[in-house]
Amino acid sequence: MQDKRRKVTIVGAGAVGSTFAYALAQSGVADEICLNDMFFNYALGQVMDLEQGEPFLPQVDFHAGSDADYADSDIVVVTAGAKQKEGETRISLLKRNAAIVEDVARKVAASGCNGVMLIVSNPVDVLTKIALEASGWERTRVIGSGTVLDTARFRHALSKDCGVDSRNVHGYILGEHGDSEFAAWSLTHVAGLKIEDYCRACGKCKDGGMRNREGIVQEVRDSAYHIISYKGATCFAIGLALTRIAGAILRDEKSILSVSIALEGEYGLDDVALSVPCVVGHGGVEKILTANLPQDEQKALEVSAAKLREALQSIK
Repeated sequence: MQDKRRKVTIVGAGAVGSTFAYALAQSGVADEICLNDMFFNYALGQVMDLEQGEPFLPQVDFHAGSDADYADSDIVVVTAGAKQKEGETRISLLKRNAAIVEDVARKVAASGCNGVMLIVSNPVDVLTKIALEASGWERTRVIGSGTVLDTARFRHALSKDCGVDSRNVHGYILGEHGDSEFAAWSLTHVAGLKIEDYCRACGKCKDGGMRNREGIVQEVRDSAYHIISYKGATCFAIGLALTRIAGAILRDEKSILSVSIALEGEYGLDDVALSVPCVVGHGGVEKILTANLPQDEQKALEVSAAKLREALQSIK
């Protein structure tokens, strides 16, 4: 039994924040979930709706909070962000979201919080770097949700193509959480077999599955666009992805997840935050795994890094 209550504060009570709170509550890994929103009554309404389901949940306490809740939080999850206005440029939106995340990061740091800050607001990689600089914390404690969701989408798409359970598929989407992300095929396995070996053994595809690869990656890249066009926003899968990250931190699982972290020479890159495989535990990122990527994948990672640096420079 743990003496200290495990507390998660969620900044932003909208679709992503509230869905994450719902998924986290069902997981049982948090003892206390705080929703903090600039519109307090909105957060209060979400909390009332959630807490009325407590008889059906593992024991958990909900409350609508304030900036004071950062101090004793194990994780502060930042989902807050501005919505794009009609005719607004991407850079203008990025500047507004950067200002929001920068303000939150400074307040979290000023509170004396000893936990982990998890950035979810988009563009997540750029905002992770901004939050790190604003907080003054060590990089291991300021991480982004990165491509954890994209990796889940990749494993799901690959499992459909291979006709196997997605839980037996292992692989990562790396780089930017966005259009320049790429599949690290060199790190992809099915049931312990390298993807090339599995495809040869399977025999389903005459070319060993090579023609399907770009289609699978494109499906991963485009899936959010399709969901947003159909229903306006993504919330369920990201809520589950965040629960996975939170569980790794709160339970000190040492899980390997493709979270976004500021690099300092790993993979030959610095001054940028993006997604690479990391060991995630109680203190955030405990280790960055530096895989020996083949030339084409290393180049894709460098292209992604260059795009993110350009975006960051555009608002400075």
